Amino acid sequence: MVIMPRIWLDYCQFLVTQCKITRSRRTFDRALRALPVTQHPRIWPLYLRFVRNLPLPETAIRVYRRYLKLSPENAEEYIDYLRSVGRLDEAAVRLATVVNDESFVSKEGKSNYQLWHELCDLISQNPDKVTSLNVGAIIRGGLTRFTDQLGKLWCSLADYYIRSGHFEKVLFDSYAQFEESMIAAKMETTAEMGQDEDDDIDLELRLARFEQLIARRPLLLNSVLLRQNPHNVHEWHKRVKLYEGNPRQIINTYTEAVQTVDPMKATGKPHSLWVSFAKFYEENEQLDDARTIFEKATKVNYKQVDDLAAVWCEYGEMELRHENYEQALRILRKATAIPSKKAEYFDASEPVQNRVYKSLKVWSMLADLEESLGTFQSTKAVYDRIIDLRIATPQIIINYAMFLEEHNYFEESFKAYERGIALFRWPNVYDIWNTYLTKFIDRYGGKKLERARDLFEQALDGCPAKFAKTIYLLYAKLEEEYGLARHAMAVYERATQAVETEERHLMFNIYIKRAAEIYGVTYTRAIYQKAIEVLPDEHARDMCLRFADMESKLGEIDRARAIYSYCSQICDPRVTANFWQTWKEFEIRHGNEDTIREMLRIKRSVQATYNTQVNFMSSQMLKTCFTHENACTNCLFLFAFTEVQLEQKSVPTAVFGGLKDD
Repeated sequence: MVIMPRIWLDYCQFLVTQCKITRSRRTFDRALRALPVTQHPRIWPLYLRFVRNLPLPETAIRVYRRYLKLSPENAEEYIDYLRSVGRLDEAAVRLATVVNDESFVSKEGKSNYQLWHELCDLISQNPDKVTSLNVGAIIRGGLTRFTDQLGKLWCSLADYYIRSGHFEKVLFDSYAQFEESMIAAKMETTAEMGQDEDDDIDLELRLARFEQLIARRPLLLNSVLLRQNPHNVHEWHKRVKLYEGNPRQIINTYTEAVQTVDPMKATGKPHSLWVSFAKFYEENEQLDDARTIFEKATKVNYKQVDDLAAVWCEYGEMELRHENYEQALRILRKATAIPSKKAEYFDASEPVQNRVYKSLKVWSMLADLEESLGTFQSTKAVYDRIIDLRIATPQIIINYAMFLEEHNYFEESFKAYERGIALFRWPNVYDIWNTYLTKFIDRYGGKKLERARDLFEQALDGCPAKFAKTIYLLYAKLEEEYGLARHAMAVYERATQAVETEERHLMFNIYIKRAAEIYGVTYTRAIYQKAIEVLPDEHARDMCLRFADMESKLGEIDRARAIYSYCSQICDPRVTANFWQTWKEFEIRHGNEDTIREMLRIKRSVQATYNTQVNFMSSQMLKTCFTHENACTNCLFLFAFTEVQLEQKSVPTAVFGGLKDD
């Protein structure tokens, strides 16, 4: 190991000038490990100069952390670097550590107060970037430590609150500090004059005023925030909670809130103020007042239709909670009534009152109420209206059909499915088709076979491969139970081509199983052959093994051997050892010396074929790589691996030399 620092310095400087970043860093680390600690100060200046010039600061930060373990007195240099790269949070943490270390001596000749003042400036001017320190506690600690610099420190604290956007804290803290200082001064004066503090009315008044100020702090803070943004719905809700237990103030607050908040400018959900206001009256058993609030809320021009829809739904739910079922139905029917001037749901130029009749939220609640409280005809009319307005979802269609089925209107339910199918495209229509076909088969079985076939053909027309599997299996089951076996086989045949590539293997397995049960195992030969042709190699190998096993069980040894021979062309002996072991066991049971030799000959031929392919790929990679100045390590290793595999010779020294040098 070289322990001469001059050589290490020259070598590192040479690598740095070559712009070899990773290699330079590793060489610096090797130099520090090789040299004794007493010679490290000769390496560190060059190392630090190198990392400071790197485009990304992460490496430099890690190196500096190691450096400070050896030379903690150079912390100021690290802090300056952190500030230069914008890592202000860690810079503040390091500076706080320096300030709290009484044994630290600044190399720049700064006093502890100067370092403290730098820390205050750093954290107060960058509140959004310094997050690891409690800024308020640090500056307040300085107020008690440096009593002759109170003005600057108070300004730093105010600057921090202003830059953080907490303007209310500046005012409140200043006022509270003023009251506290006045009380302290009054108590000192009283003590100097020898008066009894209990008899000083002015002092008692100041103490009471200070206590009231502290108690009112949340309310004052809320008032400041609402003055900044009177349309902040969340702050209005917080204000109501602050008045908990004071009903008159709560009513006044809600009244002021709904009059002040402009729904078009609101932050949050403005309708929640109206709903909470009505619920307050409801909780106090004043239903008439609650209804009045809801009625006024429905006339507000909200920004979103969903806000008005939520008000109508809450209005109806309040009546349901008090078992006013007819009133709840009237409210929802009123909400869904066609306005005098129709408008599209997303037409922002029209008020929400003209658009809420297309709100699915309100219609869904009305449909639920009609099913529970209304008549069959009224419920059917609601669902029909939803479909006519073209606001139905697949779940609404299914609910409508199930409702009709429960009342034994089967053909009507099938018509509902068909209306839903006309509204939607794939993939949204999948659930409707799946439910429709299942219900139709359950109802009619094989009585209307041609109609069922037409439905399946319609469903499969344009069906994406992702959803085809379920429908094809349902179709095949129909043909097996009520139709013709050859039709079922034709459906399975189509399914193997229509499903996703990842599901073809599974579909062929089902096809083979059903064909064997219906027609016998000999019928599956053509299916096996088709599967082996179209499936990827991984699944084709599995099919070949199953095919050959079936033929051997049928006594068709020559057929099985031919299948093994065909499959061997896609079985690399180094990867698929299981296949070759299976073939070997087959030949041991059913073959002779000649067939085993032929199997081994084929194995060697396949091995050579795959080796040639590997050699060709490696030569292409090397050809591409050697066009550059130096060959990469992966290519050198691949070249060495190919030499060993094909020629069984020792790897050339130049190859391993290249690996070692890199």
